[in-house]
Parts: sequence; structure tokens; C-alpha cells
Amino acid sequence: MHHPARSLPEITLIGIAFLLAGLVLVVPLVLIFSFALREGIGVYLANIVQPHTLHAIGLTVVTALIVVPINIVIGTCLAWLVTRFRFRGRQLLISIIELPAAMSPIVAGVVYLFLYGGQGLLGPTLQAAGIQIMFTPLAIVLVSLFVTAPFVARELIPLMSQQGTEDEEAALSLGANGWQMFFHVTLPNIRWALVYGAVLTNARAMGEFGAVSVVSGAIRGQTNTLPLQINLLFNDFNITGAFAAASTLALIAVLTLIAKSLLEAWEHR
Repeated sequence: MHHPARSLPEITLIGIAFLLAGLVLVVPLVLIFSFALREGIGVYLANIVQPHTLHAIGLTVVTALIVVPINIVIGTCLAWLVTRFRFRGRQLLISIIELPAAMSPIVAGVVYLFLYGGQGLLGPTLQAAGIQIMFTPLAIVLVSLFVTAPFVARELIPLMSQQGTEDEEAALSLGANGWQMFFHVTLPNIRWALVYGAVLTNARAMGEFGAVSVVSGAIRGQTNTLPLQINLLFNDFNITGAFAAASTLALIAVLTLIAKSLLEAWEHR
């Protein structure tokens, strides 16, 4: 297929776009891995398998494995509700869905601290029942659920609003029940928006620093996620170890994007 020759302004804009993408995305990744490997692969691996760093990696991955599926389900239900039904308070609900994205993560962490902390609203009652939430992995999961809550719904709501309900109404008229309609009609139509929302949720859950730093206590080997571990290593002047941990976080992000691209390629082959 013949493509028309591009004009000089088009070529210039494309070149600027690639240059900016390289400066903003590629150069930082190259610097991270170059600093992580500057003392050799042996030192790099020794920093990765350091017990506190390994624990931080494991806690970060487990948190994402819990948060992403829950927010996929919640986000899908919310998107279904606001796009398929008209009810009083619908716009208010949409605004509430956006609230975590508009709120500073530090503020979100402080709110959870005032709610579940020892001197908080529910803290004394929970402590009397022998339940500890703050400064535990549970607090990290809860605050991560909050800060990542909007991503799936924000991807689905515009798409589902644009698609309308004709296909679903046709499925119901042909005798499909609600679950059959969702899995055979709705889900195939929204699957890629769902994947994009899941990728964004995963990235934010793994990279969240502000809210997690407030509720976790940053206890080495217990409640340190990978971003907190990177910060502690910098504060300890272990620059190579900090960049080694950062390279792990970057590698997870790159592998997530590669997995998404492979799924897209498999879908369109």
C-alpha cells in the first residue's frame, strides 16, 4: 500500500515527538539501569537479593495482586451503574468516583490515619477488639485500593456511554440472562478499556509512595514497599542499592506494558 510522502512540518513534528519521548521516557530508564549496574552485575544482584529489598518487592507485588482484581470488579460495577441506569445522585456518584484522583495521596494517607489510627475515629474500638490496621500490610492494601479506585471506571465510563445499550438489549430480547449478556456482549466490547484500566491500576499500586508512607510506618522488612525501600536506601547513601531496587520497579512496569502489547497483538493477529 502506497503512503503519500510526508511534508516537512509533519516530519518535524514526528521528530520532536520522538525526541521528547526519548528524553522523558527512555533516558531516565537508561540512567536507572546504568547506575544500578555501574559496580557490576554481582553487586547489582547482591543488592536485589538483600532481605529487606526482597521483602519490599514481595510486599509490592502481593499488594498489586490484591488491589488490581478488586478494583477491576468495583470499577466495572460502577461504570455499569452510571452508564446503564439513570437515578437521582448519578452525577454526585461520578464526582465521588473521581475524588481519589483529585485528592493528594498524602491527604488520603492522613485521612486513613485519622480514621484507623490509635487516636483516630475507629482506632480505639479496633484496638479494644485486638485489631491492628495502621502500620501493617493491611493498611497498605486499603490505602492502595483508595488511590487506585478511579482508574478502571474512568476508562470504562466514556466507552460504555458511547457504545450505548443496543447490543445488550438485543441479547436480552433473544433470551439471554443478565450474566450471559455481560460475559458474551458487554465484556467483549469493553475488554481493552478494562485492560488499560488494569495496567494503570497496577502501575499506581506498585509505585504509590505518598499515601503508603503515611500508613505503613516504613518498617524495614515488614511494611516497606519497593518505593519506600528505594527512599530508605537513598537516605542510607546506598545509591547503587537504591538504583538496583528502582530498576526492579522499572522492569516490572516494562514487563507489564510488554504483556499488554502481546495481548493486543494476539487479539489482532
